[in-house]
Amino acid sequence: MAQIWAYTAARFFGIQGVATYSGGMEATDFDPRAVSAMVRAGFRVERQSKEANTVFLVHAGSEIPPVRAFSKAYHDPSNPQHGFCAVLTCSSADRECPVIPSADRRVLVPYEDPKSADGTEREAEVYDERCREICREMVWLFARTEGAAGTGGTDQAAGTDQAANA
Repeated sequence: MAQIWAYTAARFFGIQGVATYSGGMEATDFDPRAVSAMVRAGFRVERQSKEANTVFLVHAGSEIPPVRAFSKAYHDPSNPQHGFCAVLTCSSADRECPVIPSADRRVLVPYEDPKSADGTEREAEVYDERCREICREMVWLFARTEGAAGTGGTDQAAGTDQAANA
């Protein structure tokens, strides 16, 4: 979700040179509960494959190219291999992923994993809240970034001209 919200916020604010990627310790699948939360937040999501690790195109509107979203390890060839800032968002990432060898910078922005609510009556509510929390923080960050349309660029956010590994 962070990859998609960071990409959308950067495009919304007209910030050039930001590419977003995602990756974890292992490839699993883009969790269908997270996909549903993104749809409820207003994104249009297209399934591009039917394999075990489904590839989705996530659209934030007709003016913004879609994000190609799928689960992958951080070292997947589709992710940058040098010259990027790794933004770790999983609440356990600091402990489980202490080093991203090829990253120029490593930043921890932890979110409580909504999987804690899987199978409960609060499942959709927790996924939606995490989705909104990530949205708020990405909008806050990119609104204050040098080059953001209409902001005057008074608050420079470090590393936003590099790829954000969300």
